[in-house]
Amino acid sequence: MALRGGTRFAVRCEDVFPAGCALVPESLGEVEDYDEKTGRRSPAKDKLTGQRVWQVRVMDLDPELGKRSRETTVKISADYQPVPPTGAPFEAVEFEGMTVTPYVSNNNRMAYSLRATGMRAPAGVAKKAAA
Repeated sequence: MALRGGTRFAVRCEDVFPAGCALVPESLGEVEDYDEKTGRRSPAKDKLTGQRVWQVRVMDLDPELGKRSRETTVKISADYQPVPPTGAPFEAVEFEGMTVTPYVSNNNRMAYSLRATGMRAPAGVAKKAAA
């Protein structure tokens, strides 16, 4: 069986970020598409849902990464700009409705794209706040 390009696979946030992740401050923003013919930029739309696309940079908190890069981008499909749970710098978050899309990059290496439908405070943090 062959997979079509852009196939998204559902994943759990805890499988992608087993030690959790934290937002990089001031990194949440709208993704824009660029039209080479007109030279204009417009808000990107998710090809499957038609919703606007936002992106945020996160730091993977996995201690096993050692000196390797910890930063990655997660794209969020939502009608309105997502709001970080607390707005604190480097706050911990969990993503809802996560998917991963594997692809081959321009230099013929395996790569992947992470997407989500929303973000929230991690379950443990939400329980502590409620106590």
